[in-house]
Amino acid sequence: MSRRSGILEFAVLGLLRESPMHGYELRKRLNTSLGVFRAFSYGTLYPCLKTLLANGWLIEEPGNTSEDALAAPLSGRRAKIVYRLTAEGKEHFEELLSQTGPDAYEDEHFAARFAFFGQTSRDVRMRVLEGRRSRLEERLEKMRGSLARTRERLDDYTLELQRHGMESVEREVRWLNELIESERAGRDTKSPASGESAQQNTTNGAPGNLPRSGETRPDLSDDTTT
Repeated sequence: MSRRSGILEFAVLGLLRESPMHGYELRKRLNTSLGVFRAFSYGTLYPCLKTLLANGWLIEEPGNTSEDALAAPLSGRRAKIVYRLTAEGKEHFEELLSQTGPDAYEDEHFAARFAFFGQTSRDVRMRVLEGRRSRLEERLEKMRGSLARTRERLDDYTLELQRHGMESVEREVRWLNELIESERAGRDTKSPASGESAQQNTTNGAPGNLPRSGETRPDLSDDTTT
């Protein structure tokens, strides 16, 4: 399995864990909710669904809306198929959620993992965030070293492009630092020793809220996988 097909299977399982969907609904959610899949087609989605069905992680069901019920007799076409996660599929997705290996830190996979942080345990979220930060800090160090070695040979526009790339990585590192601190603060407020004052702080919204710099805002108050 390629890395990209693995990410797609993960995302499909995650979306279907929320609710059963038609193929069209799945494609729309993947396009709009997960930016990493903005440029993919039905020709990519349906082979993925076929694989998940063959593995027993999904089942097909006929659509149950009035529109679907009329689709076949009126148009001569089969009614829409709804894809539903099986118990085995849910178990497999939860296994994938618990993984924190190097793939979870890569650009595309991290984006997909982050989209499902609301279904991920706090300990796993912390490991993924810290792993991503470490990966980006390594990347930033290499970029700075490369820029220092080649600065004199670059024209102004190439130099500005490299600076822009470094600034983007630096911004994400700062964002990750804020997320990690928020996760730690949320954990502290839930500890038994924190008492009433921690509960009051959480109610006021200070420790448990995500920083404003991130566009996606997972629920940091949920400490267990749903």
